[in-house]
Amino acid sequence: MIIDAHVTLASVRATPRDFLAAQAANVADRLAAYGVADRHAAVLDQLLAGYADHNGDRLVAELDEAGVDQAVLVAADYSHASPYAVPPEELARLHHDVCVRHPGRFRVMWGVDPRAGAAGVELFERCVTEYGFAGMKLYPLTGYSPSDRRLYPYFEVCAARGLPVLTHTGPGWGPLDFTLGRPLLVDDAARDFPGVDFILGHGGVTHVEEASYLCAHRPNVHLDISQFPSMLGVGGWVAHLNRLFRTGINHKILFGTCWPSFRMSASLATVVTEFTHGTVFAGVKRREQQMIMSGNALRLFGAGRAVVTTGGSDGR
Repeated sequence: MIIDAHVTLASVRATPRDFLAAQAANVADRLAAYGVADRHAAVLDQLLAGYADHNGDRLVAELDEAGVDQAVLVAADYSHASPYAVPPEELARLHHDVCVRHPGRFRVMWGVDPRAGAAGVELFERCVTEYGFAGMKLYPLTGYSPSDRRLYPYFEVCAARGLPVLTHTGPGWGPLDFTLGRPLLVDDAARDFPGVDFILGHGGVTHVEEASYLCAHRPNVHLDISQFPSMLGVGGWVAHLNRLFRTGINHKILFGTCWPSFRMSASLATVVTEFTHGTVFAGVKRREQQMIMSGNALRLFGAGRAVVTTGGSDGR
């Protein structure tokens, strides 16, 4: 079984247009360095064309082609960071509608922001009870620490309901504050809420040493390897991940891709095939491979209440 523990909905309703424009500028700058100038507008048009999958049909088709059984759909709250962001209530309905349209395929990690106050906590609880969302997503780069005390009421909900928390680490969309992406910033929250499982999004790809020793020494801290196709390092992502998989923390690692981030350069089927049929697991026990590909995700999310089916709270 394969569970992709980190995918996003390729929709401008989920990812603000100005963030995509910043990504296009970065790509255009790289092209210009190789002599291909004035490509920003063309790259942006191509990105925007790929972010029109509002109902998730293309994403599910790609998951099917790649042999991915289920996926964790990550919905970040950008409402305090971009004038183009849709209101959280609308974003919640959008992700719920995707789950209802594709029953049994997704868990949703719902994005919160501590600046939303009590209304944000109330919305999070509604998303869990009415929509069946399976955890919480933090995107600290928008302007807060993952251990911000204003998040503690949310963590109390997670502790009471057995819900994990996924927090972004490393860089992100261009306009945001990358200094808030350090894994160690979650340490206060992990110590204060030992009954809540925290997942370091992209922790197997950026700030890896810091993320790894947190996982090794905090029982409730885990990491995913999403964004591995973009790994910067000698030998590429295969050599890097193989080293990671031989450090003794495979019970803490979740497979993930951050699809569709790399849709312009590869297909999801190609990425998953290269991963599962290559040498990334050389020297890794079969049982630990299975833990990474699905077992750890099932354990953290809970097999009994994991996947949104035809209704909001089915299976919980």
